[in-house]
Amino acid sequence: MTPEELKARWKSEENVAHMKGWDFSHIHGRYEEDEKYPWNYERIIRSVLRDDMKLLDYDTGGGEFLLSLNHPYENTSATEGYPPNVRLCRERLLPLGIDLRECSDASQIPFEDESFDVIINRHGDFDPPELKRLLRPGGLFITQQVGSENDRELVEAVLPGTVPPFPHDNFPERKKDFEDAGFAILQAGEAFRPIRFYDVGALVWFARIIEWEFPGFSVDRCFDRMLRLQEIIGNGGSIDGTAHRYLIVAKKPG
Repeated sequence: MTPEELKARWKSEENVAHMKGWDFSHIHGRYEEDEKYPWNYERIIRSVLRDDMKLLDYDTGGGEFLLSLNHPYENTSATEGYPPNVRLCRERLLPLGIDLRECSDASQIPFEDESFDVIINRHGDFDPPELKRLLRPGGLFITQQVGSENDRELVEAVLPGTVPPFPHDNFPERKKDFEDAGFAILQAGEAFRPIRFYDVGALVWFARIIEWEFPGFSVDRCFDRMLRLQEIIGNGGSIDGTAHRYLIVAKKPG
């Protein structure tokens, strides 16, 4: 393909890059992410969750993972702050009887003190003192998070010199935040896993969706660097990066 044809194809990926829920099916088969972490987030939750417990999923996205747990709806609550996902959750969760509340401030979650036995959060924001307020004595917070070094090689490939968006969102600092707030750490860990793209268009879509990691990315701005990535793909290679994740399971005293 000519550079002009490649640019037109990549701009079409740019134009359709709109997230609803947390769905990456658009690029399935065009990229690969190794999610074999030393822990299993879902299994950890299921190992402690009983039907009579009050559960909150903070930053639930489109509610997909929360619904997969099949927790009794009358004991299930969720928050979401991203407007398209809020609309989606209202359609999905409210008719089931799940208590959904719009919230984009992890330090001011609109529930009463000691409302929950378990709070879960995957790849969202959190504030340990606020979680301590919301949990009942002995309650658990279980989170899998994206670390500060996530996708750095991919960002550097198209936007060299970009400052990491959340430099303090790293495992040692965040673990200490919970300890300082008086939580007991029951389980914790950190992992780095490969992520690989097999066509540049998939990376374009990804970069537009994960816009906080790729600030200011556009096909026009990054076109010359994307052509160099296309050469790698054309020679049978792939565009390789590293996914950074960490896990914390914290217990409120009591």
